[in-house]
This record gives sequence, structure tokens and C-alpha cells, in this order.
Amino acid sequence: MNQMQQLKFVTPSLDGNVLTLTLGNAPAHPLSLGMIEALQQTFDTAAADPDVHVIILHGPGRIFCAGHDLKEIARHRADADNGLAYLRQLFTACADLMQTITASPKPTVAVVEGIATAAGLQLVAACDLAYATPQARFQLPGVTNNGFCTTPAVTVGRSIARKHVMELALSGEPFNADWALAAGLINRILPEAQLTPFVQDFARKLAGRHQPAVSLGKQTLHRQLDMTTADAYAHATEVMIAHFLDPARMAKEKARWGRD
Repeated sequence: MNQMQQLKFVTPSLDGNVLTLTLGNAPAHPLSLGMIEALQQTFDTAAADPDVHVIILHGPGRIFCAGHDLKEIARHRADADNGLAYLRQLFTACADLMQTITASPKPTVAVVEGIATAAGLQLVAACDLAYATPQARFQLPGVTNNGFCTTPAVTVGRSIARKHVMELALSGEPFNADWALAAGLINRILPEAQLTPFVQDFARKLAGRHQPAVSLGKQTLHRQLDMTTADAYAHATEVMIAHFLDPARMAKEKARWGRD
């Protein structure tokens, strides 16, 4: 995908060490195959860019992201295999993207003003942090369309408790920001006028932290949550030792306390 094609789906903007990714194809910002490929390429590039310390993902307006492009899916029903090859490519690419976002060495922050539905909610859940307006809504609507939000529930189910994701998936109804906050799906609710300034200020502060420690710590946290307690402590202990032996940290300690 060339740069012009990529910009159709996602617009990157670097301010200091904070990269904001604004979803394209408004107002629905659907996760078409092109959108997924553009986001994958952008996140891969950002992960390797030393100038990027934090990534903000923003779907502006009344729809954060409406999920997969149902019109695109419908067009592939005319394929000889009824769209099987396309669907396999689409959902495999989407699963890879969600894992890329969660495993990114750079902290990721979702900014939600409107509704995040189906794979759009999956996108929010894949990020490390999420902030929303009181108008935001969150939905897994598959059951209302003779289906089930099975793949979105993988990421959402790793972000909130089982009964909460079951309520989302079995009801198919939109839930408000208060519910999402109580469920642990988002971190904070902020008035629309305060949302972007708050997130940008937070991201700038986070971007100023010691990046090797933030990157390794973030990735370790995700990894150890899937381990037994004993394995988690064994793994985290080695990483913690590496933090304390980091040359930048040792230099800072020497400057602050001196050395006997």
C-alpha cells in the first residue's frame, strides 16, 4: 500500500514524541481490509520509530469505528467461494492487527467520542488505555444481525470481566460510558471539550518517561497476566532486575544519591 492509499484510511500526526492516528473514511471509519492493512503498516512503522513514544488512536465524531465494512463483505458474496477466501484474509488480518496494537512497545490510547461497535469496540479494547465522552457508546451487535461478535469478544473479553462481555455479546445492545467505566472498558469519562486536551497532556507526560523501561514494562505486564502467579513473578522479577541495571537509571541514581 502506497502512502496516498494509506492516508485515505489513517492520517498520522506527530507532535513531539506523540503520534496521533486519525481514522479515515468518515463518518463510520469502517474496518475494511484496506483500513486494517493501513493501520497494521502504520503501527509497524511506529513501533520501529525512536521518535514515537506514545500512540493515540482517534475516530472523531459520532462514530469511533463502526466495525467491519459490511458493504465490502456483501460484495464478496459474489465470489465463486461466497467470499470464503476474503473473509479468512479479513479476519486473520484483523486478529493480527489487534495483537500488534496490544503488543506494541509504545503505549496506545484510544479516544472515543461516539459509538464503538463490533470490531470498532475490539479496536478500543486492544489499546492500553481508553478515554471517552459521556456521549460515547459501546456495542457488540452481532446477535441483532443473525450472527455473533465472536472475534471482537476475544479482545474485549481480555479487557473486562466475563459476565460483562457476555452481557455485551448476548444483548447486542449499546451500553453507555458509565457502564463502560464501571466494567473497566475505559479509564475515564471526560466532557468533549476536555477529552482531547486531557489525553494529549497525559500522552506528553508519558512520552517524557524513560522509554526503554516503559516499553519493556508494558509488554511484560501484558505477558504476565496470561501466566500463573508463580510464572508471572519469575518472569517479572527478571525484567525488574533489568530495570534496575539499566545504565540510564543507574546514572540517574548516582546523580541523585551519589555512590559510596
